[in-house]
Amino acid sequence: SGCLWSEPAAASVAPPLHPHPLTELKTMEFGMDRRVAYGQSAYGAADTEAIFGDKRSSGGLGAKGSFVHGQRRRLNARPILLAVLAPWLLFAVVYAVLCFDVRYEEPGLAWAVVALGFLAVVFAGLLACSASGRWFANAEHEPTWLIFIFLSCLLAFLTACALGAANYEANFKPFFHMKSLNNYTNVSPARMRGQQLMDVGIVQFAADTRLDISKSMGFKTGSVYCVAPIVQGDEPLTTYDFWAIGKDCCSGSQSNFHCKHFNNPHANGGFRLMADGDRPFYRLAVQQAEATYNIKAAHPLFFEWEVDPVSVVNGWRMAGKTEYLVWVLSYLVFQSFLVTFAALAFAKMGFS
Repeated sequence: SGCLWSEPAAASVAPPLHPHPLTELKTMEFGMDRRVAYGQSAYGAADTEAIFGDKRSSGGLGAKGSFVHGQRRRLNARPILLAVLAPWLLFAVVYAVLCFDVRYEEPGLAWAVVALGFLAVVFAGLLACSASGRWFANAEHEPTWLIFIFLSCLLAFLTACALGAANYEANFKPFFHMKSLNNYTNVSPARMRGQQLMDVGIVQFAADTRLDISKSMGFKTGSVYCVAPIVQGDEPLTTYDFWAIGKDCCSGSQSNFHCKHFNNPHANGGFRLMADGDRPFYRLAVQQAEATYNIKAAHPLFFEWEVDPVSVVNGWRMAGKTEYLVWVLSYLVFQSFLVTFAALAFAKMGFS
């Protein structure tokens, strides 16, 4: 009757003390995603890789800080091994063909091998300068190992040519020349003439052969070219065709020949002079001796006076082989040192 009837106000419902498990899990996941998005890990630590774009995790530069260094690539064993062996083998082969028997017996073949070695160096240079050689370095950078191999091969080739030629001229060439001539033993200077031994290389004289220092002579032209006749007995010879020689071992103005083994009683042999450039000066010294001592030398032959000339000549070959082995092993050590130094340098620069 006039009274207003109203519905009772709805009582406020308090939230449950313990939320539903699914609701809590979603809330935690949302919070974690938000923290990670702002560079915070699930445990509250700052994620430096997400913030600075660390190259070690992302593989790129990102916003790398000034004290964060990129990861260096692992060194590739293939170009390192090639950098050691290729120049060394080139050195050993070129050196060998320029000093051993093949150069004397088959010079065309020897120079063909040298030409192939030079072409190999040119090919290495072309490969180093082209993009097709990048797979050797196994890197995205320029093929630094190929450039190093090219320069090493060039150095090895030039060094082998120089050392091989020097060894050949000093040891193998005189040995091969001497072996191409004949050996004579028990030669009597009193009974034999120079024309009879035109092809002599190594000679062994009779037991009572000696040097006649009283008839020695020297011819001076820069160096002093000294000669002394090889005689037998005390009787004057009809012709003095056999002469011991030496350089810068006499005064040139008097009889004072004191060259190698001049006073050695066991020396009675020698090997023939093979230096064509020196022969005319020794011939002039003999002509001076002919005029001074009133003697005759119809066809003089010149020898280096020795006790055992055969052993001396064989020693040239042995010395050449020893020099070759020493240089080959030394160059292997040298090349290994260069490769080690280059590998450290490339690793420091970040190349592979």
